[in-house]
Amino acid sequence: MVTGALYLLEDKDVRILVECGMQQGGRFCEKNNYKPFPFDVSTIDAVFITHAHLDHTGRVPKLIKEGYTGPIYSTGPTKDAAYELLLDAHGLMKHEHPNEMLYDITDIDKAIAQWKSVHYRKPFSLKHLTIEFRSAGHILGSASIKINSSETSVVFSGDLGNIPAPLISTTDYFTDADYALVESAYGNRVHEPAEERSTILEDIIEDTAKTGGTLMIPSFAMERTQDLLYELDKLVEGHRIPELPVFIDSPLAIKLTYIYKKYFRDPEFFNDEVLKDIKEGDEIFNFPRLQFTLTSEQSKHINNVPPPKVVVAGSGMSTGGRILFHEMRYLPDPNSTLFIVGFQPEGSLGRKMLEGKKQVTIMHEKIPVRARVAAFGGYSAHADRPLLLKWVGEMKKSLKKVFVVQGELDQSIPLAKSIRDEFAIDGQVPEQGMSVELT
Repeated sequence: MVTGALYLLEDKDVRILVECGMQQGGRFCEKNNYKPFPFDVSTIDAVFITHAHLDHTGRVPKLIKEGYTGPIYSTGPTKDAAYELLLDAHGLMKHEHPNEMLYDITDIDKAIAQWKSVHYRKPFSLKHLTIEFRSAGHILGSASIKINSSETSVVFSGDLGNIPAPLISTTDYFTDADYALVESAYGNRVHEPAEERSTILEDIIEDTAKTGGTLMIPSFAMERTQDLLYELDKLVEGHRIPELPVFIDSPLAIKLTYIYKKYFRDPEFFNDEVLKDIKEGDEIFNFPRLQFTLTSEQSKHINNVPPPKVVVAGSGMSTGGRILFHEMRYLPDPNSTLFIVGFQPEGSLGRKMLEGKKQVTIMHEKIPVRARVAAFGGYSAHADRPLLLKWVGEMKKSLKKVFVVQGELDQSIPLAKSIRDEFAIDGQVPEQGMSVELT
């Protein structure tokens, strides 16, 4: 499955975890999060995290609650962002399932106290193992992780990024390993060209301004919102769009944006263009008429601002968050636009609107959809099929086997076949709970 990444690696006298993610989706998947871990928590020597998203970090506090007291390793931005995301998830659980709390706030605090920051391309040792992090190009601080023993080596891709990434440092490839685990969320898809993002966004804003409507953008709090902010800054500074109010209406996205700002001057995490802009004094997340609406009262005030206007709000799939209030208000308006910039899974509200539903139910109310619905897949922060194959291909001379993970079967099976066909490397889609000996 796509979510709930969790890998146990054993070698001689050491046992480590790579990822400790939460399963997300249907209620059945969510219930799996409450099951005991299929190993003795007290025997784990260390935990390595590729990036902050909950499907890779969401069960870390549960691990602590069950008695884990060892170190947790990731980059600095991943540690900082994971703290905010875990707090947010705790708040959602408390609201939706108050009698089924997966962990407590104290477990998050303990996890952060045990969490250690590492840098890209600076290998370090754990007993007889050597571990190296490199940029995965997915979100701020994301990494792929290579683990070397005296006899063999394995690389965990984490989530790999789309290229070019507007803000962050690009994917930094490993060129040799004996084994690799590669994600496959988009293992059988090809994205629209990422280079067209800015032009598409410019056209959507201009069209909405002409009709005098509201542009609603459901957006993920991490990376997608910051990418949009950066591109909006470029459009405003370049006088390419009419001047109109822009609202970032997501408390979590606002908190995460401050984390991006914390690392602005660190060349380890941002690409050269962004570093150049910052060095020249461009406040890339600050432009005229931009407003961050942290409180609910500030959010409600958006209604009093006459259109045209732009509202960027969570959640990215319209499954919750403040975007729902804006959709209830503006979807019936034929002058307004809903701009979808992320993958919409089957059954989600966003998917229904993308498929052309003329009426949807939001908070038990039937809402007519008269607004224009537009979408662009080039905003994805995930590598598509060609980029996933490129990542594997950089190691093709040394790889013995590739495990295709973190994807639905219609994505992972074709990617595994392509790895076999293009590189003559054994590509396997493992099953949950499967054990493999790497020799």
